[in-house]
Order: sequence, then structure tokens, then C-alpha cells
Amino acid sequence: MSEIEITDCLIIGSGPAGYTAAIYAARADMKPVLYQGIQPGGQLTTTNEVENFPGYPQGITGPEMMLQLEQQAKRFEADIRFGIIEKVDFTGPVHKCWTDSGKEIHAKTIIISTGASAKYLGLESEQKYLKMGAGVSACAVCDGFFYRGQETVIVGAGDSACEEAHYLSKLCSKVTMLVRRDEFRASKIMADRVKNTPNIEILFNTETKEVLGDDNGVTGVLAVNNVTGEEKTIPCTGFFVAIGHQPNTDIFKGWIDMDETGYIKYAQPGTSLTNVRGVFVAGDAADKNYRQAITAAGTGCMAALDAERYLSGLEH
Repeated sequence: MSEIEITDCLIIGSGPAGYTAAIYAARADMKPVLYQGIQPGGQLTTTNEVENFPGYPQGITGPEMMLQLEQQAKRFEADIRFGIIEKVDFTGPVHKCWTDSGKEIHAKTIIISTGASAKYLGLESEQKYLKMGAGVSACAVCDGFFYRGQETVIVGAGDSACEEAHYLSKLCSKVTMLVRRDEFRASKIMADRVKNTPNIEILFNTETKEVLGDDNGVTGVLAVNNVTGEEKTIPCTGFFVAIGHQPNTDIFKGWIDMDETGYIKYAQPGTSLTNVRGVFVAGDAADKNYRQAITAAGTGCMAALDAERYLSGLEH
């Protein structure tokens, strides 16, 4: 049997939430251990430009920002490790976790910062321009600014898609919305809002066949009417996918209270507490409303402070 590692604070996942939690926990002498997870640095590592995070007047790339956050956490001697937590057992007061290499860790406190992953269509052309950082995005609030005065296409039919389309309409000359069925899934008020916005064109029964582009990025979308089979090329420089996010919380199912889509529920509003004592959550694993780097960082701070208070209570 391999040796069991014991720690006061284990942070599961990186990104703005995990790294901020590590900075605060390390400064509080909690000697945190952080496992970066399947995507070190989180969703921001797929974002070319971050211009809305305070303190970066010239903007910064997502990967560079995450590297700086990681270095800041290491400066305070946070133990940052490459690897994945694959299994947990929250039966008792000491929380047990196992890594993908089989290592067993017992932690007095755990901060979950595993984030959420945007859902994409899975088209080869979509993934190509997403990886290039050249015209494909799953966050209008993050990236809409780069398409001011330009034409964009957005895919989706729910409230989030309508909200993002409306946001883009204030920046872009035209927004074309592709809806797979013959009606929205969104609430009537949100659907009416986009229907009544002059520069939003809605194409029902329409799906994306291919994202078109060149070496500089996206130039258009080849769409198909799934009733008539008619194909149509839509010129655009930005292609936004708003078909939902999937929280990366599967390993906590059965232990942590979640909503129907897998987002972790806060046990007490205004805190980072979960239903399990000593287990806290930060970032997009619990946030389906804002999903911004700055809000994730804020909840990372909250989780570290809540974990510190919990540890102090154990000592007295």
C-alpha cells in the first residue's frame, strides 16, 4: 500500500478560482496542495485576449494570465501539481481523494475549483478556428468586444443564447442567430427581446454545416435548413456557440448537492460552503450565471477564507 499524504488544504482544479484560492490559502500558512486538473489554467487558456480583467490596461492573453496567477501562488509556496483527482470519499471528517497516478491524499479541507466546459458543436472547422483563437468563441461577454461593427453568427436557442445574441447586437452591425428547431427553448421574454432587435436575424430549423475561414480566421458559416435541405453561406467574422456548459463535477456526484445539470449548490448563500463540512466550492463549478474570470477569482478568495475559518475552528 502506498503512503498516504495528509494536507490541511487540497485545491482541486486550477483557473482563476483555483489559483486565487491557492494564493490566499498559502498566505494564511495553510500549505495548500493544488492539482491542476485536465486543463491546467482552465477555460482561459483557450482565450486569446483578456481585456476585461482589472489591472491589465493593455489586456493580456488567457494563457499568460494563468501562468502569472500560477507563479504568484508558487511565490507563496503553494504546492502546484500537474495531475487529476479521479475519485473522492467524503464519508468522514477527513476527506479522502485519489489522483490519476493512484496517490491517496487525506485533506482536512477541500476547495473544488474544477470549473465548467463550454459545449461545442464538434465540427472539425469549428475546432480549428477555436484552437487558432481566430473567430470561434463560447462567451459573447468575453469576446464580443473584438467584433465591434462586424457581422457575427450565434448558435443556440435557450435563454443564454438569447442573452448573448442581444449583447452582441449592441456591438455588432448584424447578428445572425441559428436555431435548430422551429422555436426557441428560451423564455418568452428573452425570445421576444431578440425578435424585436432590428439587427438580429433569426433562422429557424437551421444548423451549422461548416465554419468557413482562411489563415486569418473566420470569414463565414455554411448553414443548412434541416427541413428543406437548402444551404446558405452567411458572411461573418465571429462565430459564437451558446448551447450550454457542462460543469466538471462528475466525481463529486453522490457526495455534494448539485442541481439537475451538475452545478454545485451553495449550502449557505453568500459563502462557498457545500453540504459537506470542510468542502468548499469556487468558480464555474457552482456559477452558471456569470462565468467570468473576475467572479471566479472572487469566489476563490471566499473559499480560501472559509476554509481557513473552518480549520481554525478545528484547532480550538
